Amino acid sequence: MRLAAPKSQGPADAELIEGVRRRLWLAAIVANVCGSVDLFLFTGLLVYGAAKPADTATFTVVNAVAGAFYVALTLVIGRTWGRRTMAGVEPWMVGGREPTADERRDALRLSIVQAWIYGLFWTIGAVLFALINAAIVSPTVGAIVLVTVLLGGVTTSAIGYLMAERILRPVTACALAEAPPERPVGPGVGQRVITVWGLATGVPLLGMAAVAVAGLLGTHFDRTLLAASILFLAVLSIGVGLLATKLGARSLSEPLGEMRRALGRIEQGEFGARVAVDDGSEMGLLEAGFNRMASGLQEREQLQDLFGRHVGEEVARAALDGGVQLGGEVRTVGLLFVDLVGSTALAASLPPAQVVALLNDFFELVFDVVKSHGGMVNKFEGDGALCVFGAPVPLDDPAGAALAAARELRARLLDELPELDAGIGVSAGEAVAGNVGAQERFEYTVIGDPVNQAARLCEIAKRTPERVVVSATAVAMASPLEAARWSLGESTVLRGRDTPTQLATAAAPPRVPALPD
Repeated sequence: MRLAAPKSQGPADAELIEGVRRRLWLAAIVANVCGSVDLFLFTGLLVYGAAKPADTATFTVVNAVAGAFYVALTLVIGRTWGRRTMAGVEPWMVGGREPTADERRDALRLSIVQAWIYGLFWTIGAVLFALINAAIVSPTVGAIVLVTVLLGGVTTSAIGYLMAERILRPVTACALAEAPPERPVGPGVGQRVITVWGLATGVPLLGMAAVAVAGLLGTHFDRTLLAASILFLAVLSIGVGLLATKLGARSLSEPLGEMRRALGRIEQGEFGARVAVDDGSEMGLLEAGFNRMASGLQEREQLQDLFGRHVGEEVARAALDGGVQLGGEVRTVGLLFVDLVGSTALAASLPPAQVVALLNDFFELVFDVVKSHGGMVNKFEGDGALCVFGAPVPLDDPAGAALAAARELRARLLDELPELDAGIGVSAGEAVAGNVGAQERFEYTVIGDPVNQAARLCEIAKRTPERVVVSATAVAMASPLEAARWSLGESTVLRGRDTPTQLATAAAPPRVPALPD
């Protein structure tokens, strides 16, 4: 599996450069050997058919001596030249800085430069050996050598490019780590496919054409030699074509496979998955686009998570599914209002950090209880919280859910946070639930008499030993099983109301007298 786009790491990149140089040198040997073997075997067949028997010995000796000298010379020059082309990446890779635009462009063109080096040496060799053989043997042999050496050069350059492009991918990834390509640089997918076609089909067909021409010009080119030449070209097409096809296919399948694996990680929720942008062609644009898509999904997930933390998971999901707009709808809801008792004294007696930690523990408990009963913590107000049951997600028994949550919250506060004391008020009825505010900034909330009633009941609860006071209306609206857990009590006129409200309480262990708020 390929790694994400690497950053410059100084000495580590120096080792990377040296390793790439060694692999490029080995690739040059392999590519040139492939071209040379094809060249000498095929040229020998053609010359045997076109030259006079007395000239074949001269041809063999002259080309063996000249070929050994030329190969040795080009290997030395080619290695020096290749090292000089790689020297351009050292200043920014070893220096640990981002490459300039020119340095990035040069790095992306390294594989093309390697292919041009091969092509230049083979072109010079084709002209040189054609002139030598035309002068020493015959013009016909010189023409045969020119054509076959050029075909060998095409094979070497194409194979060399495909191998160099793969070897240089770590350098390409470093060059594109901070600035993915905006447009293709170097041969694209189409050009690579054409290159593979040329090695697998084009060069053998040109060789067959050369055989045909040599057969027309050569005096000794009989049917047996023609068959041998065609057979050789067929084997060449299979062998070299298979190698080129494998190299070309891997240059496409590997990045696609990496993106497929990264996509699988994203599907599993790992939105930080990225792929290395290690290609300057359309494939590199695709890799960069994939990373931008993954970044967008990660940002969207973070925003959705943040949105859900601020407004509640249910509100966030409703907004994402149905959009957000100002206004609301009438819902039958259960309301639970909880508020700490003695918070002022608590803040005066403890360090601020400890007060915040206690508040976080308190609100975490409130959130856990409310969510377990299908409700939503609509808002935190200082040291209190308004919790809604039945909006935005409807419930079959919102009043019963609010009452059950009040009982569980009271019990867990006594058990898990005995150092804190809180009053809990519960009401139920019809309220308007929806978005309130301006188009640029609004919040989801509930508005109506049950909301005010829950807040007033909480005030009363803070002055009672049970610490939980609910309205008789909420008890009446709850399921019979939940309603049986509550006892109706006296009626009282709540602050801000004209008509009395009957109260109800559930049996609970008494607490210490209420502290002044």
